[in-house]
Amino acid sequence: MATTKKRFNITLSSDMEEQVTALAQLDQVPTATKISELLRASLQLEEDRLLSTIGDERVHTSTGRLTHEQVWGTD
Repeated sequence: MATTKKRFNITLSSDMEEQVTALAQLDQVPTATKISELLRASLQLEEDRLLSTIGDERVHTSTGRLTHEQVWGTD
């Protein structure tokens, strides 16, 4: 059965291959699935790092601050 997922051909060092294989066996999933999970987690970490950098820049360049009431209103 054909897949709609994009395939990539990668080369791993023997150490990295052993580690990924061991993790896949531990989780009882195929090695390709484990690599996909690890890549997804890595991308999420990179996104968090980028958003944190953007947030830090906004904090340091912000000219004004809003009060809690201005942002959320009053009850």
